[in-house]
Amino acid sequence: MNQPKIKNVIFDIGNVLVRWSPLEIVKLTFGEQVDTTEYAKRIFFSDLWQQLNKGELTESQAKLAYQQQLAFSFQQVEALFYYIKETQIQIYGMQALLKTVKDTGYNVYALTDNVIEIVETLQQRYNFWPLFDGAIISAEVGCLKPNPDIYHCLLTRYQLTANESVFIDDVLKNIEGAQHVGLYGIHFENVDQCRLALNELGVMV
Repeated sequence: MNQPKIKNVIFDIGNVLVRWSPLEIVKLTFGEQVDTTEYAKRIFFSDLWQQLNKGELTESQAKLAYQQQLAFSFQQVEALFYYIKETQIQIYGMQALLKTVKDTGYNVYALTDNVIEIVETLQQRYNFWPLFDGAIISAEVGCLKPNPDIYHCLLTRYQLTANESVFIDDVLKNIEGAQHVGLYGIHFENVDQCRLALNELGVMV
C-alpha cells in the first residue's frame, strides 16, 4: 500500500489541544452531592448545548435558557460558564507538536465543535491559535461533527484535497465522519501516540 502524501494536518480543539471535562465542570459548579453524570448529560448532551455549539444561541441567551429550562439559579449558571472556560487547560505537549508540524512545512487547521465565546477565550489565553492556517468553528458554520457538511466546509473553504489531509480528534465517530469524506483520521489519546500515528502516515515530526 502506497504511503499517503499528507499536506494538511487538521486538529480538533477539545481534548486534543485543551482539556474538555464535563464531569469536572459539573463537580466544580454544583459540588460533589449531585449526580455528576446526570447533570453533565442534561447540560452538555442537550438540544440547548447543541444550539449553542451551532451558533443558534449566544452565550447570554443560553445562560437564560439554562435558568428557565433546568431551573438553575443565576449564580449557578454564571459559575457553570466560568468553569467551562477556566478548566480548559492545554494538553501537555500538543502546542509544541502543532508548532513542529507547521514548522516542518505542513498546513495546519482547526476543526472544532465550539462556542464563539469559548473560542474567543482560548484565543486570548493561549498562543496556539495564530499557528493555524485556517479554522472551522461549528458555531460559525451552523453544523456539528460528524455531519459531512462540516468536513466539506473545511475542504472547500481552504481548497484542500481530502486524501492529502489527516484529521485528529478524540471522538471516534468524528474520525469516522472524516474518513467517510475521504480524510485520513487519527483517534487522539495523547501527544506521544499522536506523534507516532502522524509518523505512520509519513508526517515525520
